[in-house]
Amino acid sequence: MSKPIRLFALVLWLQMTLTACQLPPSETSDNIIRFGLSATPVTLDPRFATDAESARINRLLYQRLVDFDAGLRPVPALAQWTQLSPTRYRFVLNAKPGHFPDGQPVTAKDVKATYDSILDPTTASPHRGALDNIQEISVFSLRELEFTIEKPDLLFPAHLTLGILPAKGIAAAAPFNRQPQGSGDFELISWREAEPLILRRRADQQKIILVPVKDPLVRVLKLLRGELDILQNNLPAEMIRWLGNKEHISISKRPGSNFTYMGFNLQDAATGQLKIRQAVAHALNREEIIRYLMGDAARLAAALLPPTHWAGHPDLAQYPYNPDKARALLKQAGFDKAHPLRLLYKTSSNPLSLRRATVIQHQLKQVGIEVDLRSYDWGTFYSDIKSGRFQMYSLSWVGVKTPDIFRYVFHSESIPPKGANRGRYQSPQADQWIEKAEQADDLPSQVLAYQQLQKQIWQDLPYVPLWYEDQVLVTRPCIQHYQLHHDGNYDSLRKVQKNCNRT
Repeated sequence: MSKPIRLFALVLWLQMTLTACQLPPSETSDNIIRFGLSATPVTLDPRFATDAESARINRLLYQRLVDFDAGLRPVPALAQWTQLSPTRYRFVLNAKPGHFPDGQPVTAKDVKATYDSILDPTTASPHRGALDNIQEISVFSLRELEFTIEKPDLLFPAHLTLGILPAKGIAAAAPFNRQPQGSGDFELISWREAEPLILRRRADQQKIILVPVKDPLVRVLKLLRGELDILQNNLPAEMIRWLGNKEHISISKRPGSNFTYMGFNLQDAATGQLKIRQAVAHALNREEIIRYLMGDAARLAAALLPPTHWAGHPDLAQYPYNPDKARALLKQAGFDKAHPLRLLYKTSSNPLSLRRATVIQHQLKQVGIEVDLRSYDWGTFYSDIKSGRFQMYSLSWVGVKTPDIFRYVFHSESIPPKGANRGRYQSPQADQWIEKAEQADDLPSQVLAYQQLQKQIWQDLPYVPLWYEDQVLVTRPCIQHYQLHHDGNYDSLRKVQKNCNRT
């Protein structure tokens, strides 16, 4: 069945299903806001959260010392800071820092306990590597503390964005993963196994239910039946176009910064060869995927950071779609029709991820690469990726704000569990550029070093950059004051309202 016919069949089946159910759009009478998630969060303990859903929900539950402005520069959140020397930072918590669920205010001791816990090797926090420059944390009062770092780092405050936990809970080994104790704008009311998360907004007691629904078709059906009020991202393009014709549905989009890529195991005999990785890059028709599978809701990517980022590289070109060049590179590597290259490609069982992976499998086959595509539940898939049990995989980096991500992802010392160098990329040149950027005395020198690093990564191709995906919002008419953010966070839940009494 051709692609257009498959898409038409899906839309037709959706229309028939809705007609058969006889459930036209209608508003629920209660004031509870129901938000459809495409995946279940893994943990509500910010020390361990690495998946997008966990990170986005934790932003609602916990406060952090530092956040980012629209230009992705670090700005005060829970505390103001002063740089006393190249290696000393004094933080002063706000006069009204907020309270934990037991009524106790957030103090400097809680901040120290949180970061001490992350830095403790026995905690095994995946965020430890990004913070190991911290030498000492000293508390001077309930509101004042000081961070001493081993070596100067112009971006140091930008590292302090993790949610603050109560010191008492840390000492008691509280199960924050399922029972969070934050001081943020929301508190968790209930989260039972295989059930939605029920949050309550502290300011006005508004209840918001986060409902994980893996299948995008089921999410759309629930929206149209009034069982969900808000959907954000992870919807097929044809569903979005179809919903756009519905009178009672609102759709909005904005360019996003979430970076999707194809990763390789550089210790593998096949994918460790640069010519093989280049062949894969030239075999991928990313424009076709963006047009037909994503409804043009993405931009081609050449690097992890967009060129508009203050540390991005403005002149890197995308690897162009060139199947003839891909075949030539494969031949140079010793593969042809008689001896085809066979690669194992792992992806999550998320329907959209699997659908895109299937198209990629087909595109690679056209140049002579036989792909064994395997999909797994998120836990199994992510475990395999961290352990290096793959040849190729695809994933997205969500919510990247600062270029310190490069150490975490590409430095040779950041192989899991110390970081996220999952492909085991080891480049002395890349390490030098990372370290030069970190040791820079001024911002222009740091930017130049990061741009040279991105050029080196582009040449070595440990990743094939795919695209920056747009943010897409679908809501029912009762929903007001929810706006999209470029990184896809859920911060607008702090002010969203459900008003079903409008005329």
